Amino acid sequence: MSQANRERALQLIERKGLTRPRDLETYGITRAQLSRLVDEGLVLRESRGVYVAAQHALTAEHALAQVAKRVPNAVFCLLTALRFHGLTTQSPAEVWIALPEKARRPRLDYPRLRVARFSGEALSEGVEEHRVEGVTIRVYSAAKTVADCFKYRNKIGVDVAVEALRDFTRKHRGGATDLARFARICRVTRVMQPYLDAIA
Repeated sequence: MSQANRERALQLIERKGLTRPRDLETYGITRAQLSRLVDEGLVLRESRGVYVAAQHALTAEHALAQVAKRVPNAVFCLLTALRFHGLTTQSPAEVWIALPEKARRPRLDYPRLRVARFSGEALSEGVEEHRVEGVTIRVYSAAKTVADCFKYRNKIGVDVAVEALRDFTRKHRGGATDLARFARICRVTRVMQPYLDAIA
């Protein structure tokens, strides 16, 4: 690989953040060239099929960018979405993703995944897109995540859901309408109401 080609490949990989071999092939960078850059220590293999420039600056959301690259249809939910929106003191060991009922469970060596099955409006509504390390990630909005936490309170703990609700009402003073809409979609309006009354 010529010096000019090496520099062009590295610049592209740096710009993309996390990348896959097929993303690079569209720019004329072959798997053999990518392999050479890995051997030279200029590019790192993050996980199966995901590569990053050696001097890439990692962010707190690095694991989310990794998962989004490998599982593009996933939506980050529950504890992971709470963490993303700053609505919890929890630091989950796994990355929580929502997938449709019949979607195949992704096989990732890293990071560890927790899959929650969503359907209908509970799956499709409240999805936001953000850019993390050059990768588009899909995450449920803060209001949707709070409603989800009440729906899945048996999995994550009612104390976590209540903490999220308290943090949400403090941070998003005008968010009551959104919260009511997602509580309706998730069918948890009656469950949430006593906690809302207690906070108000």
